[in-house]
Amino acid sequence: MSTKNRAVGKQRDVWKMTMTAMLSAIAFVLMFLEFSVPIMPSFIKMDLSELPALIGAFAMGPVSGMMICFMKNLLHLFMTTTGGVGELSNFILGACFVVPAGLVYQKWRNKKSAIIGAIAGAFLMSAISILSNYFIVYPVYYNFMPKETILTAYQMIFPGVKNMLQCLIVFNTPFTFVKGIFSVVITMIVYKPLSPLLKGNYRNSKATRKDTGYGV
Repeated sequence: MSTKNRAVGKQRDVWKMTMTAMLSAIAFVLMFLEFSVPIMPSFIKMDLSELPALIGAFAMGPVSGMMICFMKNLLHLFMTTTGGVGELSNFILGACFVVPAGLVYQKWRNKKSAIIGAIAGAFLMSAISILSNYFIVYPVYYNFMPKETILTAYQMIFPGVKNMLQCLIVFNTPFTFVKGIFSVVITMIVYKPLSPLLKGNYRNSKATRKDTGYGV
């Protein structure tokens, strides 16, 4: 490897570490900017903390996207009230979302593949959320709120649900999917304006446009 190639490789590594740290910090802050959704029980909140991880997965690859999910939850672990269970579930779901998106975009670097990969990730995240909530999150919640109380909160919105599994399928699964789609839409809007920063100053804009095929 030539001296020039080593220098470029080192610069790229520094850039990736810097961008991963910055996007992780943004994701961590976004975890606190949560809000209630009228058609969901009050204890379920919406946030867009997967957005920086999705952007990172497109800009730097699926591993970087997964690392952003990991770092934001590691930071949040120091102020958790769930013993880390909520953070574990959040990491699993976030990884299920951004890794497929990053993999698809890495193979076919264009806007269409970015959208397809991200939507596929949103589907996977919403499907895995059933298992994650049923076996990981809610068993811990039952220590703070009786299972019957949680079930009643769902039934007040839709009386047709009879058990927690039905609640997760009817409420949480579409909620998680929509949450992912929001991140996809915002990413499609902000990715191009942010691309000079995301791609690093060691690559000129012409090379960036040619490499991504995304016009970014």
